[in-house]
Amino acid sequence: MAAANPLRIAVVGAGAFGRNHLRVYKELEQAGEPVRLAAVVDRDAAIAAEASAKFGVPAFASIDECLAATGIDAASVCVPTVHHRAAAEELIAAGIDVLIEKPIAPTLEDADSILALARKHSRIVQVGHLERFNPAVTAARRFLNHPMFFESHRLSIFTPRSLDVDVVLDLMIHDLDIVLSLVGSPVVEVRAVGLPVLSPKVDIANVRVEFENGCVANFTASRVSTERVRKLRFFQPHQYLSLDFARQDLLMIDVTAAAGMDPAKLAAMAELLKQQGEHPSAGLSLNKVQVEQGEPLRLEIASFLEAVRNRTEPVVSGEAGRDALKLALEITSAIATHADRAGLKL
Repeated sequence: MAAANPLRIAVVGAGAFGRNHLRVYKELEQAGEPVRLAAVVDRDAAIAAEASAKFGVPAFASIDECLAATGIDAASVCVPTVHHRAAAEELIAAGIDVLIEKPIAPTLEDADSILALARKHSRIVQVGHLERFNPAVTAARRFLNHPMFFESHRLSIFTPRSLDVDVVLDLMIHDLDIVLSLVGSPVVEVRAVGLPVLSPKVDIANVRVEFENGCVANFTASRVSTERVRKLRFFQPHQYLSLDFARQDLLMIDVTAAAGMDPAKLAAMAELLKQQGEHPSAGLSLNKVQVEQGEPLRLEIASFLEAVRNRTEPVVSGEAGRDALKLALEITSAIATHADRAGLKL
């Protein structure tokens, strides 16, 4: 689509996530991209007015009012998860393509309803698993070679944000989505434990997932940590890769290239790994992979806009979002089963 005829975008929900979407769309518009931020929707009048003033965009109290007053081509759905289905379906039924913040919905029934309606109206649904667009993840895909073990840690300091869902749907689902996309094999077993700490829902969880192809993945997620950690490590034949989401770093240890490694370079890379919490064995070849830095949300939104313009399947499709939700709900069920067995009260 030519710049003279830009995609008109609405952001539905102007809370913390919505404000970031508004910012990115406005930045893309100001950079001359073929996109125009056309509306913000929020039922809280004060929040809507604040967003309207900050981003110079008309504000509406409902999707219905927005659609009646202005034409839009696509929208970001950034309302609380429990309202995803209602908001997405109203937009889809009106012929609007949608980017839905993760998780796609609170239940599989809601997710299936959204996807069925999107198919009926030939609309694009992308799910906001923005870590898929983290440059370190993009770089790691180039080296993928039959990974057999993953270890994920996503720890955050407690905030009152997103307490409508547990830590599995809030934080861990990012890593579930990434590992599902990297492994490409059905899940055959889930073992999990989790506990509420500062909220009524599970705030910390540890999970072991086994896949049909023999790959195993361990996930730890906490929103009650004293530090912020976002790392994914995975092992494959003759290689170990360590990915830091926050730093957008990718470190690779290759056992096949250890011979002949310059001792000074080996020592320097070992020190770099130690600074990042890694402790490699002596004699391994260490390589810090070149990663082109970028804001994951901006990359995610740019990818969504490209899918809308070209009518192509998005990188994180609605079906991929459903797969991540399905595994997350299986984990939640496994946590409840473990709690019953252990005599814990969730």
